[in-house]
Amino acid sequence: MAIVADGKDGRVYLPPNEPHEEVAINAEPIDVPETLLAKNPRDFKTPNYGMTKHRDLFTKRQLVAMTTFCDLVSKARLLTLKDSGHDEDYAAALATYLALASSRCADYWSSICGWHSSRQLIRNTFARQAIPMVWDYAETNPLSNSAGNFSGAIEWVSKCAAAVPASITATAIQGSAGDVHPEQPAVFSTDPPYYDNVGYADLSDYFYIWIRRSLASVYPELFKTVLVPKAEELIADPYRQGGKDSARTYFENGMRRVLEGIRKNSDDRFPTTIFYAFKQTEADEQNEEDLVNNADSHASTGWETFLEGLVESGWQVDGTWPMRTELGNRMIAMDKNALASSIVLVCRPRPQNAGVASRRDFLAALKRELPEALRHLQRGNIAPVDLAQAAIGPGMAVFSRYAKVLETDGSTMSVRSALAEINKCLDEVLAEQEGEFDADTRWALAWFDQNGFNEGAYGVAETLCTAKNTSVQGMKDAGILEAKGGKVRLLKKEELDADWNPAEDSRLTIWEITHHLIRRLEEGESGAAELIQQLGAKAEIARDLSYRLYTICERRKWAQEAIGYNALVLSWSDVQRLAEERKAAATPTQGELI
Repeated sequence: MAIVADGKDGRVYLPPNEPHEEVAINAEPIDVPETLLAKNPRDFKTPNYGMTKHRDLFTKRQLVAMTTFCDLVSKARLLTLKDSGHDEDYAAALATYLALASSRCADYWSSICGWHSSRQLIRNTFARQAIPMVWDYAETNPLSNSAGNFSGAIEWVSKCAAAVPASITATAIQGSAGDVHPEQPAVFSTDPPYYDNVGYADLSDYFYIWIRRSLASVYPELFKTVLVPKAEELIADPYRQGGKDSARTYFENGMRRVLEGIRKNSDDRFPTTIFYAFKQTEADEQNEEDLVNNADSHASTGWETFLEGLVESGWQVDGTWPMRTELGNRMIAMDKNALASSIVLVCRPRPQNAGVASRRDFLAALKRELPEALRHLQRGNIAPVDLAQAAIGPGMAVFSRYAKVLETDGSTMSVRSALAEINKCLDEVLAEQEGEFDADTRWALAWFDQNGFNEGAYGVAETLCTAKNTSVQGMKDAGILEAKGGKVRLLKKEELDADWNPAEDSRLTIWEITHHLIRRLEEGESGAAELIQQLGAKAEIARDLSYRLYTICERRKWAQEAIGYNALVLSWSDVQRLAEERKAAATPTQGELI
C-alpha cells in the first residue's frame, strides 16, 4: 500500500502509517446493494476471482462514500423543497443532477480503477465497455482536488446542464423500440445496438444501483426494478438467449421488427438517419488469415445482420455521412487503428416499384458510381480508418435501390456478398490512384505490401524493379531504402535524412514526401505546414498514398504503422490551412498610390 500526495516538484509516494490502515480496514458501510453481476465471462472478469456482486467491486470505505453521497441526494432534495417553497420540479431537477454527479463518482471510486503510471493519476473503472480484473488498484480521495473527486463530478454535470437547449420541449419515454407508435409521422434518428459488441443493460447495472438509491422516491415508475430490465434488450447475447444461434435469431427478428416499425411511422418528407461506429472486420478478427486472403470474409456478423434487416425491411440507403464522434484518447483507441468517426447511413423507404437487377447490372452500377463517391469522401479528409466503413453507404445505396439482386444461378445475392464486392471496388479505386505515383513509389508500395519495413531478398527486389521500371541502386541513392548483404529493406521515417530539403532532392518521390510529412507532423503541425508549402501540388498526392498505405496496414494487421498514415489525413485540413497562412504572410502585397 502507498499514499500518493502532491509534493513540491510533483507527485510523492509515501508509506501508510497505522491510523491510515485502520481507517481503511475498519470502515463499515451500511445497507449496501447485494445485487449480482451478470453471468457474462466475456465482459465481466471479476466473478472468476470470487467477486460476484456489485458491492465486491468496491472497498469498504468506497462503499461508505458511495452510500453516503447517494443518501445525501435525498436530503438535499428535502432541503430544496423547504427553501424553494415546495417547488417539486425544481427540487427534483436539483436531485437529478446531484444523483448524476454521484453516479459519475462511481466510475472513479471502485477497486477496478488502475493507476496511470505515466500521467500519475487514477484511471476510471470503464476505460472500455467491460469490467476487467485489476490487481493493483488506486483509490481516490472523494473530497480532495485529485482526479475523480466529487467537486469535479459536479463541474462535469453542470457543464452538460448548461449546454442543454432548455427552450426545446421534449418527452422521454422508456420502452421497447419495437413498440414505438407515434401519433403522427415522425423523423427518426437512431444509434442501434452493434449485435453482440456491447452488453449495455448488464453494464449499466453498475450505475443504476446507485442512481436508484438516490432517485427512487423522485421517479418511482423508472426505478421499479432492482436492476435494469433486460428481457427486451435488442442485442445478440448468447449467455442470456440460450446460445449463439438463438442469440443471432433473436437479434435478426428484433432488428427487422424495429426497422419495419420505423419505416411504417416515418415522415416521407425526411430521411431516417442511422448512426454506426462498428468496423466491418471486428467480428472476424479470429479469422485473420481469411481476411487477408479472402474478400468474402471481409464483413462482420454485426454489419451483415443489421444491413440485411435494413434491406429486407424495405429501406434504401441514400448515402453516407461521416461524423467525428470518437475520442482519440479513449483506451480502446490508444495505439490502435480504431474508428475515429461514426458513420451515418442516410435512408429512405425503397419505392414499391423498385426493379430486380442481375449480378452483372449491380457490379456495373457499383463500378460506375462508387469511385466518384469515394473520391468525394477523400476530398473531405475522411480518416483512412473510416474509409472502408464510409464506403458502405454509397455501395449499399446501389445494392438497396433494387428489390433484389439475382446471382448467376438465380438465387438472391446476400448482403455479405454485396459487402465483399463493395470492398473489392474500394481496393480497385485505391489501386487506380497508384497511376499518379512515380516509379520508385510504386515499387516501394508493392514491396511494403509484401514485407512492410522488414528485410527481403535482393533478387526479389531487382525482379520487382524490372516490373516497375526503376532500380535498387537508384532508390538507395534517393534515400528511401537500404541494400546490403543480399538484403533490401525500406527505411522507416525515423531513418530518413533529418536535414532533407525537397528543393535540393534530385530524385523526389511521393514515398519520401509522405514519410517526411508524417515525421514532421509528429514534431508539430507547423513543421508539416512548412513542408506542404514547399511541396505544392505534390503534397496532395502524398495524402492519396497515405490512404493506400493505411489500407495495406489494415489488411495486414499492422496497427502501429497504420497510426501515422491515419494521423496525416486526419490533420490534413488543419496543416493545409497553416500552410496557406504561411504562404499568404510571405507574399508581398501591392501598395496603394496616395
